[in-house]
Amino acid sequence: MTKIYKKFLITLNDIKTMIQTVVKRDGRIVGFNEQKVMAAIRKAMIHTDKGEDEHLLQLITDRIYTRGKSQMTVEDIQDAVELELMKSSRKDVAQKYIAYRNQRSIARKAKTREVFLDIVNIKSNDVTRENANMNADTPAGMMMKFASETTKPFVDDYLLSEESRDAVEHNYLHIHDKDYYPTKSLTCCQHPLDNILHRGFMAGHGESRPAKRIETASVLACISMECAQNEMHGGQAIPAFDFYLAPFVRLSFIEEIKSLEDLYGADYHHLYELPLIDYLKKPLDGLQGEERILQHAVNKTVGRVHQAMEAFIHNMNTIHSRGGNQVVFSSINYGTDTSAEGRCVMRELLLSTYEGVGNGETAIFPIQIWKKKRGVNYLPDDPNYDLYQLACKVTARRFFPNFLNLDTTYNQSDEWKADDPKRYLHEVATMGCRTRVFENRFGKKTSIGRGNLSFSTINIVRLAIECMDIEDQEARIAAFFAKLDNMLEVTAKQLDDRFQFQKTAFVKQFPLLMRSLWIGADKLKPEDTIESVINQGTLGIGFIGLAECLVALTGKHHGESEESQRLGLRIITYFRDRANEFSERYHHNYSVLATPAEGLAGKFTKKDRKDFGILPGITDRDYYTNSNHVPVYYKCSARHKAEIEAPYHDLTRGGHIFYVEIDGDATHNPQVIMSVVDMMDRLNMGYGSVNHNRNRCMDCGYENADPKLEVCPKCGGKHIDKLQRITGYLVGTTERWNHGKLSELNDRVTHIHGTGKLFADE
Repeated sequence: MTKIYKKFLITLNDIKTMIQTVVKRDGRIVGFNEQKVMAAIRKAMIHTDKGEDEHLLQLITDRIYTRGKSQMTVEDIQDAVELELMKSSRKDVAQKYIAYRNQRSIARKAKTREVFLDIVNIKSNDVTRENANMNADTPAGMMMKFASETTKPFVDDYLLSEESRDAVEHNYLHIHDKDYYPTKSLTCCQHPLDNILHRGFMAGHGESRPAKRIETASVLACISMECAQNEMHGGQAIPAFDFYLAPFVRLSFIEEIKSLEDLYGADYHHLYELPLIDYLKKPLDGLQGEERILQHAVNKTVGRVHQAMEAFIHNMNTIHSRGGNQVVFSSINYGTDTSAEGRCVMRELLLSTYEGVGNGETAIFPIQIWKKKRGVNYLPDDPNYDLYQLACKVTARRFFPNFLNLDTTYNQSDEWKADDPKRYLHEVATMGCRTRVFENRFGKKTSIGRGNLSFSTINIVRLAIECMDIEDQEARIAAFFAKLDNMLEVTAKQLDDRFQFQKTAFVKQFPLLMRSLWIGADKLKPEDTIESVINQGTLGIGFIGLAECLVALTGKHHGESEESQRLGLRIITYFRDRANEFSERYHHNYSVLATPAEGLAGKFTKKDRKDFGILPGITDRDYYTNSNHVPVYYKCSARHKAEIEAPYHDLTRGGHIFYVEIDGDATHNPQVIMSVVDMMDRLNMGYGSVNHNRNRCMDCGYENADPKLEVCPKCGGKHIDKLQRITGYLVGTTERWNHGKLSELNDRVTHIHGTGKLFADE
């Protein structure tokens, strides 16, 4: 029966009761589609002995369509189908339909049940190991995973547009921190710590007074990041750790002078603000008078600063946030304060890091970032060159600090002046494993008091795979760019949708962030929304698997083919250009992010392999390569890897990182670290670091760099773990790594000998 003929049979009364819309199980309202009803009945019919009956199929569908209410739920429609089938001569079809309906209901519940049981039984899988910095086996960790896995479907059903939901469902798009979406929280923030240290703060309960000494300043720095971590879904950073803490070194020095005044009954107030070249511990032997007093105060001050830095590192590795389950995902930037007090902070921080925490193990947090700049700390004649040398020595043993290159063309500010005591306001700072916030269409060009609002990642590998059947390469690449253009539009709109949702949050929902940290928030009242200030942040459009994408399009990745490299740069340049267009259209700070894929590295791959099979060089591993990196398994020199990846840093101003792997123990050869920084400088690279061997005995904390270590020489324990960088941050145990990242770890090759000799072309 055709639809046209059917309309003639419908009475005016029937028209009033035809089904117009359907309420789906997730609450969405869609138009009635009779084809879905027919498909369900037909599926039941073909599983019976008598098979299909087209006449009955059409008759029942027509009755459902014309005798229902104008709006019905899915369940009501299914009940009506059951009733019509039971009234017909085909009771066998009714039985199959009812059985199938029950099976679908059980399956929907079973999926949730299976995920929950994995959490309950602390199974190690990609759900429970999504974030290596979170222990999902603890009660608090289990509660977070329960909440996370139930919140994500809510976001899909009620907060995403149909276009965004479809892109996620079909593996084209990943929305990061989707479980935090309903909270309206932002991703991360670079803390203007001077606001906290000089004014104090209140974050819900209790009030903290301003700091007066280095110990208090150290504690408040910890508390600031811990409190903000509970208000945000990303990481916390301090952009100028040295500048912020330096004044409290002087205040502590004055305290020591005053103590000596009390001890000797003398007046030394003229020493309070005496200019000092440096704070260095020296023996008091042979010193007399005020010279002895001065050195004694310096020695005591240095001791206090060292203990404060030691406590800071210890606290950042033990203070838990987010329900008591996760240490703060923290970062600190430093290196450019040339004052005696700032140098003291940096020196003691580095020495404490070198010594290690607990039983001497490497501290996982904070991620430490050395801000390298010519004229300040990079060349032998620079005032902080000695501290740069120390930083390289510490990195050779403890992985940190990473190195942020302030001399790159895109990391400079015209407002930076060497004699400006607040020049750090005009220095870029990095957060976490790579997040960068600097350029700003809606305010000052700075990193301070700003952060990323949210970011989403496009699966460019899948887009490329879908074009592989096109034989002509030029046409294949054109088809890829057409698909990419569409996904960029979808992603930009999805990020704007999330922004529109975030901006409705009230200031009172973020008692620390929107009172003391976020730029411009100090002018807002608790009942105001955050709409007027959050546009200072960025929206990140990320990508993953450039290497695999290029293999799909050209047959080779960018590390092995100049042609592929040219195409890779063309692709990411297109990302950059479209991000700029979106910034103008939506009036936001869109930026391109070289995505730090952790859980996502295997998630995208698993689904693509299921849909397209095993494709050599594309889906044949359990992960996609992080962002624009040369594949970890590709054997090449450090120089070659750097030359390939360097141009992408300027294109990915939302965040990027470069790293190389060292073979052997670099502990006694910090020159190898300096050679990497030199290479970054020559190639205009923004941010990078070095990976190397570091074993840790999980029983006693002993560490060394022996790649074949199986038994601890200190305690005889056999529980040896390999400390590694996962996407840009360290993880104390690889037991918390998901399957995809473990596979990547096993594939990593080295680029530099521990002696400092570069492979291949060096």
